Amino acid sequence: MTGKLERLVALNIQLLPAVEITTHFVFERDGFVALVERRGDGFGGIGSAGRLTEKGIAPLVLRGDASYFVAKGFEQIASAEEVQQIRQFQADLTFALSESSPRLQ
Repeated sequence: MTGKLERLVALNIQLLPAVEITTHFVFERDGFVALVERRGDGFGGIGSAGRLTEKGIAPLVLRGDASYFVAKGFEQIASAEEVQQIRQFQADLTFALSESSPRLQ
């Protein structure tokens, strides 16, 4: 697990304190978050990333040619840069928590 924590730090991904959520960890970078299952002393499945809003997590939704962050009572168009950032966050989180990640240089 130490290697995973080191990769998270190297990729500027933070573990947010969320004591009210006992079944998942909440990871964040640049306003994007993802829930990760708690499995014993480790990490389980990784959920889809979304934008953290005052209404909660707003996942990225594609409608036609446009992308939006959508939550109950919240909708915001996502810029091309935000789409790229959230996809990179999801990829980096998956890499950091993978079992066989090579060492970061």
